[in-house]
This record gives sequence, structure tokens and C-alpha cells, in this order.
Amino acid sequence: MHTIGIELELFVLLGLLILGASVFAPFEVETAAWRKALKWVMITVITVALHSAIGHWAALVPLAFGLLGATVHWVWCRKHGIHPIHATPRRRYYELRGWQWHE
Repeated sequence: MHTIGIELELFVLLGLLILGASVFAPFEVETAAWRKALKWVMITVITVALHSAIGHWAALVPLAFGLLGATVHWVWCRKHGIHPIHATPRRRYYELRGWQWHE
């Protein structure tokens, strides 16, 4: 009988990366590539380290933080008059992030 090793956690991370990059791309247009890469390196390192300590429960950690982050994102966007999926009005969103708006 084959037991699942760290593949479960890596599958969860891949799913979150695909979903997160697809859904939240409009919100990260001006974010530096190194910051986005660093975020995923940190998430992966923490999850893999937790797998050693707590087994497959580690897969729940990125899921829980992803859910928490999506909730905070939704509330923040609504509070500031930004559409939580489309990042519109775009000019307003850029102002809130402190990004340069180019006409």
C-alpha cells in the first residue's frame, strides 16, 4: 500500500497558486515580481516545514490563511469602494495602493 507523502501539501499549494494568480492578478499588476515570488517561497517553506512536524494537517495552514486573506481582501475592497474581483475603479485602486496611475 502506497502512502501519500508531501505530495498532498504540494498539490494544495499548486492549487492555491493557480487559483490565487488567476483571480487576484488584477490586484497585483504593479507589485514587484520579487515580492510575489518571495511570498510563495515563504508559503511553501512554512508548509513543507509544518509537514515534517504535523503531517498532512500542514495542508490546512495555507488553505486557512488563503481563506482569511480572501475575507480581509473582500472586506477591505468593499470598504474602499473597490470591486473585490475586478479591482475597479482602477484609478481609485491605484491611488489606494500608492501606485502611479498612467493615463
